[in-house]
Amino acid sequence: MRSLGLILIDDFQVMGLAALSAFEFANRLLEQEAYRIKVMSEHGGPISSSLGTSIETAPLDGFPDTLMIVGSSEPFSISPRLSQYIHEAGRASRRVAGVCTGAFALAEAGLLAGRSATTHWNHALSLQERYPLIKVDADRIFIRDGNVWTSAGMSAGIDLALALIEDDHGAALARSIAQRLVVYYRRPGGQSQFSALLELEPRSDPVRRALVYAKENLRNPLSVEELANAAGLSPRQFSRRFREETGQSPAKAVERLRLEAARALLEGGRLTIDVVAQDTGFTDRDRMRRAFVRLFGVSPQIVRGDFAKARAVAEKNA
Repeated sequence: MRSLGLILIDDFQVMGLAALSAFEFANRLLEQEAYRIKVMSEHGGPISSSLGTSIETAPLDGFPDTLMIVGSSEPFSISPRLSQYIHEAGRASRRVAGVCTGAFALAEAGLLAGRSATTHWNHALSLQERYPLIKVDADRIFIRDGNVWTSAGMSAGIDLALALIEDDHGAALARSIAQRLVVYYRRPGGQSQFSALLELEPRSDPVRRALVYAKENLRNPLSVEELANAAGLSPRQFSRRFREETGQSPAKAVERLRLEAARALLEGGRLTIDVVAQDTGFTDRDRMRRAFVRLFGVSPQIVRGDFAKARAVAEKNA
């Protein structure tokens, strides 16, 4: 049995509690108390959430095997006492993790100096400016550097929790938990916080249907006619509406979807560059390379190499 302590601060983002569901299901599937969960705060008692409702907490007492700090919607400061506790947990606990802006608490406690870390993309620059010794990577879902873990926005806390469980009990259990939570198993830590579908922000169902169809059929040519058919519009209607809603052409949006998928496959490290190009509809590696250089400024080989180096460093520090 491992102890898990979750620290809350006033006005904590209520979605941060979602990470606890992963540990709850770990206990259910293992049919034992694999994780003894304790929700804590500096002084104990009720702590107000971002919704205005309160959660009863226990005061700080000893150091759990894994300590997690839930952030708020905005960066925050912590008291010297709480900072000292988190600092000591960096040595006394096996793992310490910050969810979203919880990274600011870890930084204030001195646990992130010289380490790689992430946080919500909207606050990454602030984290870097406040704590210049941190290697802030705003384009990551979660990062593990030694025994310190950080995650991006609040939903990424679930990805972080699944990764922690996988670290303890293996991939099969984490996968089963993800299935029961109806979440993707699991977004790799290196996956971008951004999604092309979210960035395009289509307003109407026809355009949204076409984009989802494109994402699920990247090996197809995905001509305007094919996408228009998926949207239930004529090619002329579709092209006009698509530009009005997304500000770009269907061909440009499809290329962005292909690049997003190709990058994820390259970071997965299992497929050759030629296979990735075929699977994502680029047809050949030269065409994919040109697209990568246009958007990312680097070739697919460099993307794969950089991710492999980062993964090797993380495993060495584990």
